[in-house]
Amino acid sequence: MFKAVEIRESLLVADPIAMCELLVGLGEVTVLDVTDTGSRLRVTVETRGRRPECPACEAPVVVKDRDRVELTDLPCFGQPAVLVWRKIRWGCLRGCGSFTEQASEIAASRLRLTDRAARWATVQVGRHGRSVSEVAKDLDCSWHAVMDAVAAYGQVLIDDPNRFSDVAALGLDETLRCRLGKWRRQAWTTQIVDVEAGQLLDVVEGRSAQGPIDWLANQSQAWRDRIEWATLDLSGPYRKVFDTMVPDAVQVADPFHVVRLANSKLDECRRRVQNETLGHRGRKDDPLYRARRLLTKAHERLDERGDAKLRGLLRAGDPHGEVQMTWHAKETTRQIYQITDCDLAAEFVHQLADDLRDDSMPEEARSLGRTIARWRDQIVAWHRARVSNGPTEAVNNLVKRIKRVSFGITNFRNYRIRALLYAGKPNWDLLATVTPR
Repeated sequence: MFKAVEIRESLLVADPIAMCELLVGLGEVTVLDVTDTGSRLRVTVETRGRRPECPACEAPVVVKDRDRVELTDLPCFGQPAVLVWRKIRWGCLRGCGSFTEQASEIAASRLRLTDRAARWATVQVGRHGRSVSEVAKDLDCSWHAVMDAVAAYGQVLIDDPNRFSDVAALGLDETLRCRLGKWRRQAWTTQIVDVEAGQLLDVVEGRSAQGPIDWLANQSQAWRDRIEWATLDLSGPYRKVFDTMVPDAVQVADPFHVVRLANSKLDECRRRVQNETLGHRGRKDDPLYRARRLLTKAHERLDERGDAKLRGLLRAGDPHGEVQMTWHAKETTRQIYQITDCDLAAEFVHQLADDLRDDSMPEEARSLGRTIARWRDQIVAWHRARVSNGPTEAVNNLVKRIKRVSFGITNFRNYRIRALLYAGKPNWDLLATVTPR
């Protein structure tokens, strides 16, 4: 650190041209002034090179004015740096008007960061998932200056036509993006995921069918025809998406959501019986409340002591055996995924749906049976496809990490760009060559 300070002071005093080579690192640029204000370095530069011609009539031009444009640069010697660009405004000798010079190697148009600072910020925010405010603090600039740069450079990366190719298994799932307005209205998004590659393809607003339908409509028919499997939770809107846009793809109900539904129905039954027998919600000494975790745990994970405790609590708190019947329904539903033969699984699911809808079953078990009957084909399809919505949930976790880091993102455009840069697997090697938008 001491040596770096010595080098900086010697360059400031003795050789501003060397300072230019160190800080600016640009050809065709003349350093006019280098100032150390104590809190930041200010380097004033001006371009040099061939005089342009009028873009309208190709007539000679003259210098009309020089505007001082301040651009945030990468920190140097442990402190922020500002590049002050004396930007030339050229005027046409024939009176066509004036125009301002452009130098993309210094900075892109309408951005407040230098080109290299903008590319660095895009990597930090997009690839490493850092918060925009944190990167802005490192650069000593505003939040909007960093986010504008990330949007300009990142948009090119996520629009790269080679970012994803053919998809064999497509997954859909929703995520709560934020809460908006005075009444905290929920704003949802739908993630479209390549299940086999674990790659986020895109994010659309809402959790209805229309957003994913519009996105799939923008893809070519040949691309849609290559989708063999369509994974989803037990969502009616997403089922409509696949029925409409990829009717030839085999829909696969996610096993986790099927088992979770069975567990939720068991919890509903336990709470209902609790209120009917004791007249209040579960308390710590109530048998059914004490059994709540044992009920949802897989039976094979219970040792003899746990199994005996569960059966004893059910005898004490379940006088009509309704909770026990729903527990058996949950365990039987889990057995669907222990069957290896597809035909046997289809017969098992068909019989299970019929048995659960019997009038002798508790109302929660009948509701589970009706759902299994509606999704019978999608549940059985897992035995052929062996794909699930697990990778989609993993991508959702990456998206939620971005949301947590930023403490919520109300602007959908910024949310989409940051999610795709972090979970969409863009080609980061292109960043050095892209032209920002």
